[in-house]
Amino acid sequence: MPPAVPSPILRRRRLGTDLRRLREAAGLTGDQVIERIGWASASKLSRLENGRSRPDPDDVAVLLELYGADAAQRADLLAIAREAGDVRGWRKSYPVMTQQQLGWAEIEAGCAEIREYNPVLVPGLLQTAGYARLRIVSADRATETESDPRAGEDPETEVRARLARQSLLDRADGPRYTAVLEEAALGERAGPVEVRREQLGKLCELAMLPNVTLRLLQRTTVIGQFYLPPTAFSLYRFADPQDPETLAIEGGFIDVMSHDANTVNRYKVVFEWLCSAALTATDTVSWLFEETGRLTGTATPSPAAPGAAAAPIQRRPSGRLTER
Repeated sequence: MPPAVPSPILRRRRLGTDLRRLREAAGLTGDQVIERIGWASASKLSRLENGRSRPDPDDVAVLLELYGADAAQRADLLAIAREAGDVRGWRKSYPVMTQQQLGWAEIEAGCAEIREYNPVLVPGLLQTAGYARLRIVSADRATETESDPRAGEDPETEVRARLARQSLLDRADGPRYTAVLEEAALGERAGPVEVRREQLGKLCELAMLPNVTLRLLQRTTVIGQFYLPPTAFSLYRFADPQDPETLAIEGGFIDVMSHDANTVNRYKVVFEWLCSAALTATDTVSWLFEETGRLTGTATPSPAAPGAAAAPIQRRPSGRLTER
């Protein structure tokens, strides 16, 4: 399996940030740049700097010349511009992909670390086909309308696309992954016994991977002074230190992305609160094996020393806070 590479979307964002920084260092406004280069549309530069359009390396070269970039900067940013435009090449690493799953796959690509919490679901990177299918079909039935762009899409294709994203956890160069699971996400409301049993079995397997750590929040657990996390969220740290840490907040039918350092840091503090309240990684594995055994009607022994599950959690000082 080839090494993970940053997605074109991530490359566009990095390129835009660096181009804006170079323009400001050169003392130029956007209007001045457009006038000197002679571009017909003033929005072209804005889209490029905000990572919303596929960059043309020739356009990037013109900007770098105008900004007085040195040889090293030119080589670096032109290489990033080429990566940012190679959407087809990047998608070859996935056997199947859908538009709904593409956005998550793009943000996950090139990650060094992923941390996730969901108050009601098992995170998508950990789901079995059966659990994912139930989530997708039930959500579609609840929200589908004639104007829904996803109406008529094959749920099985969506399931396969979701499972395709999970391959990054098995990679030798895959990210360190930590998830805080809610007991409710594995309870009776989550699905029939056979779906939950299969999901628990998969979690037992994933918890043994050296880069995966799972922590369980039981129903009776109190977080701090009765703090209740209002939404699911994910934190992404990338292999390239120049790429900003990213926060994804799931808000029902709308997902929000943020790269603001203050906002990201607040959610990092919350994640540590959750980890501190949850079972230890070792006790979580024991719980998963015991619950799997209960659903199968057998005594399922848990491993004495799971490899990744025993990884220590680094705690931070407390701070304040204001379906995939």
